Amino acid sequence: MNFSSEHPKIVVVGSCSLDLVLYTEKIPTCNETVVARLSENHFGGKGANQAVGTARLGASVYFVGCVGVDPLGQQIMRNLVNENVNVGFVYETDQESTGIAYVTNCGRDFSIVVDPAANKNVSIKQISDAEKYIYSSDLVLVQLEIPIEVIEYTIKKAKDLGKLVGLYASPGTKLSDEILDQVDFIVAKTNELSIIFGEDQREDILKKYFNKLFVRDETNSTIYFDGTEMKYFRNENESMVYKMGMGDAFTSGFAVALCHKNTLEDCVKFGNLVSSKVSLGKGAQSALPYLKDLI
Repeated sequence: MNFSSEHPKIVVVGSCSLDLVLYTEKIPTCNETVVARLSENHFGGKGANQAVGTARLGASVYFVGCVGVDPLGQQIMRNLVNENVNVGFVYETDQESTGIAYVTNCGRDFSIVVDPAANKNVSIKQISDAEKYIYSSDLVLVQLEIPIEVIEYTIKKAKDLGKLVGLYASPGTKLSDEILDQVDFIVAKTNELSIIFGEDQREDILKKYFNKLFVRDETNSTIYFDGTEMKYFRNENESMVYKMGMGDAFTSGFAVALCHKNTLEDCVKFGNLVSSKVSLGKGAQSALPYLKDLI
């Protein structure tokens, strides 16, 4: 693995929220009430997770997002600042409250309901305002928890400026060929491939997007097609206690390793390593590792 003394410049465009986690003995079914044995609050949102993840791995990070004009929004902003993320393009709105994800966790299983709230207000104007920072960046990261028109505009703007663009295609949404063709790498969950790409078989999809699509599952395994063969890597830890944020952690590690001009195989290995570390703690952000602890 190569990590130069240079700090990659990364712009993350995406969501930020609070994760309200309820620990239960079972995941409730329809019309069923269960009692939680414990509840916890953690900072989350796929965009904010990736902003913190890449910052902890040594990148200089600008985050573009939106919070409500409320105490939770201020907490999220302070946390991002404390994590050395530039929040100059995190806008506040009085039209919506700050986003919240409601998580029910039972052992290794969980279910999530997301209220995007202020994240729906991330705008094309913010991307235009941040253009000079996109221009000076090495890579732009996007996910699918903000309006699709903003994602499309961000990708086009970044590619027009000659920048690398990474997409974590989650939550799974049908994507246009234009988006899929323009981005430089795509991270997706194996159980969401049919939503994103249609009904083709996984192997066919991987072959179509060779060296570009990286498919993950909850055992912290990643598979991709290198043009000749399927490449498979797995870093499952028996002590895994928290699965939320593993995809964001992988994407953060992969992106930073790519900025340091590592091979795709090494980028995947490093992404898996970062993801395995976050699974050992609680919270999608608090357990993210620092670069000094990995090399």
